[in-house]
Amino acid sequence: MPKIISDSLWELATAEVQHQESEEETVSDRTVFLMGSKAGGKTSILLRCLERDEAPKPTLALEYTFGRRARGHNTPKAIAHLWELGGGTSLSDLVQIPITSVSVSCLSVILVLDLSKPNDLWVTMEKLLQAVQTQVDKVFSQAAQAHKSKAGTKNQPFVHPAARVLPKDYPDRELISPFPVPLLIIGSKYDLFQDFDSEKKKVVSKTLRFIAHYHAASLIFTSIKSESLMSKIKSFFSHLAFGPPSVTDVDITSLHAKNPKDLWRKVYEHVFPHENASEQKELKDPSKDPQYSEPQIDAMRAQKDQVTHLENRTNFPTSSQFTANITCQTSKGVCRFLAI
Repeated sequence: MPKIISDSLWELATAEVQHQESEEETVSDRTVFLMGSKAGGKTSILLRCLERDEAPKPTLALEYTFGRRARGHNTPKAIAHLWELGGGTSLSDLVQIPITSVSVSCLSVILVLDLSKPNDLWVTMEKLLQAVQTQVDKVFSQAAQAHKSKAGTKNQPFVHPAARVLPKDYPDRELISPFPVPLLIIGSKYDLFQDFDSEKKKVVSKTLRFIAHYHAASLIFTSIKSESLMSKIKSFFSHLAFGPPSVTDVDITSLHAKNPKDLWRKVYEHVFPHENASEQKELKDPSKDPQYSEPQIDAMRAQKDQVTHLENRTNFPTSSQFTANITCQTSKGVCRFLAI
């Protein structure tokens, strides 16, 4: 009997989360799922990223919070749905709660690994990544089945919009397996790890670098005791949780960016506008560049141009007895000389 009640509550909780997401989640909402080593510092890192001055408490099963950030004038705030999985690998089945057909399109995963416990690192990493991979693949499969059921799409190949597909010319394309959603691997407690034997540190570091490369993920080591290291984590987290660059004195929707890179360029140039843009345009004729002016040569060139203009208008043959101004570009600048 207790088993039946447990299953019923579980199904109700899952259905309620999916219902809330389908009703409330908008295009601007993102989901960040934190998981990793037990007591590895996940909560502490999350609180620091959210600028919350709270004492971290042990995570019970799966916990949810959210963050808001202003995106510009007259624009709704960006919302990040933040899920944290506690218990290390013991509760990996709970990944099905935050990873749904609604959230997967804007989902990012943060894997926090305790560098001070290298013996547990590989098992933790492997089991948690596999759990997420399985759930994401399940969601993608369900979307593919729904696509095939639509009239006229049975023979069309389906690639989920959230799937990460590498370019054909990507280095090591045949040797790596990109994680299906953006992945950030954080090595926590670096303050303890840096005192390890140098050979052991090399093994851990090189292994995690390989894993990050293999999954096309990002990797960073940090310690909550180091403000400089935490500032880098905050930057990564901000990108995953809120996406577009935050700027308070400009409406992002008014920038008319064609793609994310173009959006970043426009925001950057809003803060650091390009100075003297008109003067920086490349001259088609270097001889007219004012920084290489030579009064005598320029006067002769002007005379030559005038004669050439008159010859062209009267169809006279071009005269070769006038002094010509020749400009050549070299690696050290522009050289100018006369030719008769």
